[in-house]
Amino acid sequence: MPRSLRRICSPCCLALLLGATLFAAGAARAEEPLRFARFTAGDTTGYGVLEGERLRLIRGELFGKWSRTDRTFAIDEVNFLVPTRPTQVIALAGNYHSHIATDQESVLTIVATTTRTTTNLRSGETTSKTSSQTEYRSSAEVPEKFRIPQPFFKSPSCLTAHEGEIVIPAEAETVHFEAELVIVIGKETKDVTREDALDYVFGVTCGNDVSARVWQKNDVQWWRAKGSDTFGPCGPFIARGLDYDDLLTQLRLNGEVMQEESTGHMINDVATTVSFISQHVTLHPGDLIYTGTSGKTAAIQPGDIVEVEIEGVGVLRNRVVGEAD
Repeated sequence: MPRSLRRICSPCCLALLLGATLFAAGAARAEEPLRFARFTAGDTTGYGVLEGERLRLIRGELFGKWSRTDRTFAIDEVNFLVPTRPTQVIALAGNYHSHIATDQESVLTIVATTTRTTTNLRSGETTSKTSSQTEYRSSAEVPEKFRIPQPFFKSPSCLTAHEGEIVIPAEAETVHFEAELVIVIGKETKDVTREDALDYVFGVTCGNDVSARVWQKNDVQWWRAKGSDTFGPCGPFIARGLDYDDLLTQLRLNGEVMQEESTGHMINDVATTVSFISQHVTLHPGDLIYTGTSGKTAAIQPGDIVEVEIEGVGVLRNRVVGEAD
């Protein structure tokens, strides 16, 4: 506040002005959570904003200025596309304590159990519902090389949409799932600080960093182990306005929970990751960054259904097929 204004204001006036200023600043930072999807429906292809069980078509540029139209589509009547058309797809290795733990003794398992009791006011009947959540944290020190993000490139051709097929190449042998939060870049990003990095993030989506383990182990580079066609499922929604560093992420294989952990356990958070990568690579609107997977992964086989669900974002579902199927 200018000194001249301070001299003519009473303490009460100053308090009111300060409160209004803080409220305005808070309102500027706050953002209503929104979810977007890229889709086709008949002869229409575009982006829609989710409203209940329908997508409202938007006009303009998703990563620029846009507005809502009067056309809506039921989500069960559209074909979801890969959420963006990125120039680059980047992924992180070893970004969860639970994934880089070298032995079972270095992992502490915490099971939090919550019981909620409900009483029916008419009948007086009381029911209890118990739920539990398992969290993993490494008790061992993070190796020095993983204290900074460890990015690698995936081919944009690896991307496949919600309800698309994950195709296992005949010679790939063991192929694993990896549930991941995926960052969606919103504007050109170069040399940004960690403090400013979230201003360049449009939102996040669900991802699966499918990995051929034999190729990953034996090849010099991970280009086919991580970047083969269909090895990058993502979507169906881009969510913004969430706390990206505190979202429960779960993977289900044929309905069975195989991975479950909060993004709060990432070694390098979203802002750190975007800032670090931008020091070396210019990022563009629509570029995708897979942020690493948690815990242990397992093999997928033709016929499997793999689902990645992220709190507040949605569910990504894909069927696994063999190359000859």
